[in-house]
Amino acid sequence: MILVTGATGTIGREVVRRIPADQEVRIMARDPGRVTGAGAAVEIVHGDFSDPGSLAGVLRGVRTVSLVTNPGGDDDAGFIRAARSAGVRHVVKLSAAAVADSRAEDLITRWQRRNEELLRVSGMEWTLLRPRAFMSNALSWAGSIRSDGVVRALYGASSNACVDPRDVAEVTVRALTEDGHAGRTHTLTGPEAVSAVEQTAQLAELLRRPLRFEELSPERARAALGARYPADIVEALLESAERGREGAKAAVDGTVPALLGRPAGTFRRWAGDHLGAFGNGDR
Repeated sequence: MILVTGATGTIGREVVRRIPADQEVRIMARDPGRVTGAGAAVEIVHGDFSDPGSLAGVLRGVRTVSLVTNPGGDDDAGFIRAARSAGVRHVVKLSAAAVADSRAEDLITRWQRRNEELLRVSGMEWTLLRPRAFMSNALSWAGSIRSDGVVRALYGASSNACVDPRDVAEVTVRALTEDGHAGRTHTLTGPEAVSAVEQTAQLAELLRRPLRFEELSPERARAALGARYPADIVEALLESAERGREGAKAAVDGTVPALLGRPAGTFRRWAGDHLGAFGNGDR
């Protein structure tokens, strides 16, 4: 039995679509009604990281877990305890590439480091997935692109070796269903580092309409992020962006093509597959 958490999120949705039909799969969701794309044979159950009683039932009979948690709190600690007690053998955890950067000391990265260590010393087998930023983060620009033809972002020249979430999901499924991944850490990037300015230009070409890039000041970025996140998360994101401006996120890693036997997906390909979110231009 494979348990998938985070199945309504960016990576979890893609993981569910990619698990082979002959695998026994259970999905844990706080709201099972929000789960989409699961096959008829997939079991969808209610579970909540903050409710240990629900976790005991969710984990019964589970051998392998895809673990995705949100920044902050003690979700990992409680889940890892429950998984160990339930006899889970292998946990594949979604973490972040910044964990390996000694200069990264923001709240989110420290949280990820702590949770990686909890899993390492748990006694269960583990695989750590450390992706760079998801290409799908560009969807946050969709509203302003449709309405104003503008992309607004902080530090537009900062290059990031962002990764296609579908590649992350495919690696996750490999780690869940194949031997040889236990005790390994996979850093996952795209095939090249691209900046927000370059992403804007590529979107403009694909949409066949002019787009303008507008660089946000740190103050404007803080205000925009503050509408979506708590203050401590906002400051962590701003610290992370500053490291990106210094070049900390531009390195390309070869793990995705090595594991998947094909090149990692480009931003252009990802954007071309998601043009509907940005408006289809004159196509």
